[in-house]
Amino acid sequence: MAKVRTIYVCTECGYETPKWLGKCPDCGSWNTLEEQESAPAVRAEEKKLKRAPGSDAQAVRVDEIPDEAMERRSSGIAELDRVLGGGVVDGSLVLVGGDPGIGKSTLLTQLCANMAAEGATALYVSGEESARQIKLRARRLGASDAGFFVLSENDMNTVERRMQELSPTVMVVDSIQTMYRPEMASAPGSVSQVRECASMLMRLAKVSGCSVFLVGHVTKEGAIAGPRILEHMVDAVLYFEGDRQHQYRLLRAVKNRFGSVNELGMFEMTEQGMREVQNASEALLSERAHDASGSVVMCAMEGSRPLLTDVQALVSTTVFGNPRRMASGVDQGRLALLLAVLEKRVGLRMYDQDVYINIAGGMSLTEPAADLALCAAIASSHRNRAIGAGWSVMGEVGLAGEVRAISQAERRIAECARLGFDHLILPKYNLRNLRVPDGMQVLGVESVAQAVAALGLHRTDAGL
Repeated sequence: MAKVRTIYVCTECGYETPKWLGKCPDCGSWNTLEEQESAPAVRAEEKKLKRAPGSDAQAVRVDEIPDEAMERRSSGIAELDRVLGGGVVDGSLVLVGGDPGIGKSTLLTQLCANMAAEGATALYVSGEESARQIKLRARRLGASDAGFFVLSENDMNTVERRMQELSPTVMVVDSIQTMYRPEMASAPGSVSQVRECASMLMRLAKVSGCSVFLVGHVTKEGAIAGPRILEHMVDAVLYFEGDRQHQYRLLRAVKNRFGSVNELGMFEMTEQGMREVQNASEALLSERAHDASGSVVMCAMEGSRPLLTDVQALVSTTVFGNPRRMASGVDQGRLALLLAVLEKRVGLRMYDQDVYINIAGGMSLTEPAADLALCAAIASSHRNRAIGAGWSVMGEVGLAGEVRAISQAERRIAECARLGFDHLILPKYNLRNLRVPDGMQVLGVESVAQAVAALGLHRTDAGL
């Protein structure tokens, strides 16, 4: 009998070492090495021989590889198809992560129901819930008679046998951290188990052409739990974002081998499951206060999709020695930079003001086109003057106070015009060869000071 030895494995990157270390030499993380028992050498050799389906492959010149179009299937959920790049690709391996209760299982149950209703064979494998619990969820979603298969199992060998028997078109594994291979000595959820189970599912997906969706737990920092190699193995990584207490959920791709990683899907959590939000801009602006200071609308681009968002700011005189700076949906460092520009280039006195920023609807703005809208919202709240309901502001701001050009200006303008915004402030450079819809007034500015003055928020007394 082979001797079992103890090793230490990093939970972040999977690095293995025979002794414990405070800091992982590979990824540099602290206190991530966990003690595990390594599998016997004989079993590891048998496992290696068992996992060699792709050996003896020949090298082929790239110009001799035949062109084959990727087969895509509609999931029946337009927002999910958008994020995936146009549909579910046959033989793909997709990882879906998000906080507990955000709606991952609900969305994937709807996916199985929709594809089963279209004649595809769908298999839902759950390592956390019983078949009765999944039946109750399907009944709540109105999909109890959809005809997809349910398997409550943690053993990957059993899952492989059932998969070979059913030959499903799509399979959901909820979740990858609960699956295990019995020939390995480590416990379910360990680095080695997660890595081996994901590798086995990847092989099954590529060989059979079945599209596999993996549900992944997340850490308290919001990253997928387990080794980072898991994200490298899969074809796409999708994250569910949003507060569980909020009705809207955002589905974002952070990796996609078959499409853009900038696409965004928007859902509304209801009693009947995830409902697609077709007109996201209108939904995000539906509860906007039109006559309140510190509120301005800008059009953000999420991949190919323009979204109108409400940028809100609240500026008030501080009662403490150091003013507070809090931002929700915006990078804290970017906010500090813009406040410095407003104080230096525009003359706003911000050193004794608390500043709070919020992007309504749980959105996160990462593109620089939101800079000018943030400056306008801060100036509006500081002057306590509301910006007109028909105004929209966007542009990138530099350290010299200049306003730089933004991308896809015409698509942003068209979205603003569709929802009734008739006054628009843009970088002056974007006005070259720009087609403006009838009835819309577009003002080009070169600096933040010009934009503040155009909105009627310019300096009128020494108190500014």
